[in-house]
Amino acid sequence: MAGRGSRLRPHTLTLPKPLIPVGGIPIVHRLVADIASVCGKSIENIGFVTGDFGEDVEKELCRIAESFGAKGHIFHQLTPLGTGHAVLCGSPLLQGPVVVAFADTLFRADFTINASDDGILWVKQIPNPEQFGVIKLNDQQEIVDYIEKPSTFVSDLAMIGIYYVKDGEALLRELTYLVDNDIIKSGEYQLPDALRRLTEQGTKFKPGKVLEWLDCGNKTVTVETNSRVLDFDQMDNKLSQAKDAIIENSIIIQPCFIGKGVVIKNSVIGPHVSIGEGSTVANATIKTSLIQDNTNISHLSMCNSMVGNHVNMHGKPIDVSVGDFNDWHV
Repeated sequence: MAGRGSRLRPHTLTLPKPLIPVGGIPIVHRLVADIASVCGKSIENIGFVTGDFGEDVEKELCRIAESFGAKGHIFHQLTPLGTGHAVLCGSPLLQGPVVVAFADTLFRADFTINASDDGILWVKQIPNPEQFGVIKLNDQQEIVDYIEKPSTFVSDLAMIGIYYVKDGEALLRELTYLVDNDIIKSGEYQLPDALRRLTEQGTKFKPGKVLEWLDCGNKTVTVETNSRVLDFDQMDNKLSQAKDAIIENSIIIQPCFIGKGVVIKNSVIGPHVSIGEGSTVANATIKTSLIQDNTNISHLSMCNSMVGNHVNMHGKPIDVSVGDFNDWHV
């Protein structure tokens, strides 16, 4: 999670993308929960490979790890040298069974990791494989190759950015080999190149197919992901509305997340709306939107929008993406 999150600006100017909430919970927190659900055993250590996000962010990440009974570790990648280099930054934790995940994606899967599995790459069947890294399978449904954005059809199974390796030391060895031998593409060391070397040496990786792959790369897909997460929370009976939320003369159309201290008056909210802690909505209609903490919205109709923290918005119907600490009067 060391990237700058440029596709999700302005929201990532003050907060790293993995800590942006969807359905009221930070993306990275939900991702760890997704991984925990398929691991089949407790997680001992969680390493976060970050840029220079500051001490407060690092403390929050460690708190997330502790909430899963794990010890949190912070590693820094201050130069964007690729996914392989990012994982190598966390080398002290590359021991025994390891899960590697890119922190801007969420997923739902219906299986658990088996102790006999050498490795698993989670994949999703997609209609446009030329835009993604894909895998190639043999007749035994084992992964034999990894192809980045193929110009001709190879496979429609895209790697979603979550990997399991039983032998963390072997992964460390191959990542180190890439750096020591300067095996680099477009100025970056790529994780799939290390996985390919493991495959060539006999590690049997299999595809872990997911039911849902939810991207959080930009405003549009993050709002869509917020909607899907709220759907899942409703199905799992996990929808949350704070007990101290004040809702007066208003209609809440589920699924929605209503955070602590939220005040809603004379409004229609939902479906698929998240409203963060301490925010106020008055005389408004909001649907399919994500509103963060301590934001005030009044006298407008909003849809397919994402609004940051400490924002004041008053005006007319709009489709927006507004970052933190803004005063917006239309």
